[in-house]
Amino acid sequence: MTACYVPKTRLAHRRTRTFMTYTPPLWPVSVKGVALDGRDRVLLLRNERNEWELPGGRLEIGSPDGRQLPDRSPETALEREIQEETGWDVTAGPLIDGGTWIYQPIPGRRVLIVTYGCTVLTPDRPPVVSHEHKELGMFSADEVSGLNMPDGYKQAITAWYGQGRPGATGQGNGERM
Repeated sequence: MTACYVPKTRLAHRRTRTFMTYTPPLWPVSVKGVALDGRDRVLLLRNERNEWELPGGRLEIGSPDGRQLPDRSPETALEREIQEETGWDVTAGPLIDGGTWIYQPIPGRRVLIVTYGCTVLTPDRPPVVSHEHKELGMFSADEVSGLNMPDGYKQAITAWYGQGRPGATGQGNGERM
């Protein structure tokens, strides 16, 4: 989109046009999911910054040639991302209270995080770590607070457990894969 600014001049026969390029501010959006296994442990992934994070990712806009279809909704994007990153099948939803927040992973880059609670359809299937992450871990609710992880993720996990989900007072030893 190009905005055009035409300054007023006193000379009617002479007009100067100055063109300014307008770039709307865009925020990357990342959908994330709190998913619990059959033992009520939350699935976390270690990223390249050596932080634990929830599984998920960006919404796909699709490819011009139609080979990659756009995601129909944030929920379907999250379901696809969790399957790609861990091998688990999930149903995404509802949104977690307080699970929408702005994260700055590196200076100058901000990402809007939208977090859903997930129902794991395959809770007894061991998850696998994809090439996108360094490590996969399963942690009880009590272990999350001590992990190297952004506070927004910790708050979303605590909220999901607090919404009557199993394991709200779970204890245990984290398992890493």
